[in-house]
Amino acid sequence: MRPKLFISVVFSTIWISPVAVAAEPGPSFHEAVGMAWAIDPVRTELQVGHHSARARASAAGSWFAGGPTLSGEYMDDHMLGSNEGYTTYQGGVSVPLWLPGQGSATRQVASAEAASIDEQLNVEHMALSIRVLDAGAAALIARTRVDVAHTLYDATARMATSATRAVHGGELASADGQMAQAAMENARNELALAQEEAENAAAALEVLLGRPAIPDLTRYGGDDVTHAHFVSPHDMEENDPRIQVAHRNVEAAEANMKLARRSFMPNPEIGVDAIHEKQYGSPWDDRVGLNFSIPLPSEVRNTPIMSEARNRLASATSQETQARRMVHLEVMRVRERLIAATTARQTTRTATENTEKRAEAQERAWRLGETSLDTALAARQTAANTRLASARAEVEWHVASIRMLIATGIVP
Repeated sequence: MRPKLFISVVFSTIWISPVAVAAEPGPSFHEAVGMAWAIDPVRTELQVGHHSARARASAAGSWFAGGPTLSGEYMDDHMLGSNEGYTTYQGGVSVPLWLPGQGSATRQVASAEAASIDEQLNVEHMALSIRVLDAGAAALIARTRVDVAHTLYDATARMATSATRAVHGGELASADGQMAQAAMENARNELALAQEEAENAAAALEVLLGRPAIPDLTRYGGDDVTHAHFVSPHDMEENDPRIQVAHRNVEAAEANMKLARRSFMPNPEIGVDAIHEKQYGSPWDDRVGLNFSIPLPSEVRNTPIMSEARNRLASATSQETQARRMVHLEVMRVRERLIAATTARQTTRTATENTEKRAEAQERAWRLGETSLDTALAARQTAANTRLASARAEVEWHVASIRMLIATGIVP
């Protein structure tokens, strides 16, 4: 049994390849957001909508409320069985006219919608920045987990090798050798899970950026937050693009209400007619004249239009109020998260130093026979957990700093 145990330990040591290699420095967070923004499909959709709204505003500057209408008639007496030569050709063209103030109101609606889409672009850019930040942080933490898992595996494999030799030499009970090998196998399983998480996190980040890369978040910290232009909660809320887009939507709804009032009746039409006819016993006769059409107002038509405009305004006003509440709560959470992350960063650093020293001391004591193997293994596991918690707290502190900058309207 002892030779099999030793061979298993050696094989396991050879099977796991080192993964804690120095990674190349990645792009800055600003560059990563730019990469994601360049391939963001929502950006393209919003830009198309913006151009469409601008085109509608430009088209509303036309002299007429719509395109011209052509009309024509032809009449003769042949179908009645007569051939006296009664023939008439009549044609006309008419155009719809703007109602008082309707044209300018239409331009205001289109301009307000274009301004709203501009703010929606800012909202999407902010949301994309947060997605890149979260994905980048997940990739960094996953990569750190791999490093910690590999360090733990190296330590347990070293202890398992020593324990196997001691068991083979009769200096240690076989139960302790089995305990050491079990700890090594558990560490190898943790390493495999960490590698899987790292691959998944890297793949999710690659989808956002368009190529394999992990942004360097460690270059941003508390100094960047200190020098931010808008640090008060009120300034942060007022400059949040989600509040801006909600306010723009209210302005667009108000402009639409004004347009609904201006459109109190269908557009009247005016045009010219030309008649070319031949009568029995008379020469050809030509006539030219004017025509107009004025539909009268109707509650059946106007009530749904006004109701829809009121509903849109009420919905936009409600959404603005909800957006302000949501942003206010989020700003408070972002500030508290930064404070908590700063505290966690400091405490976990100290804890990591102490647990690492304890793990080294326990391993030396075990080799000298001063402590048991399970105590040394437990100390090593605790050190690994604390190191991972410290690394996670470090990343989360940088993330909280960047998130505070994003909340102030800055993409570092």
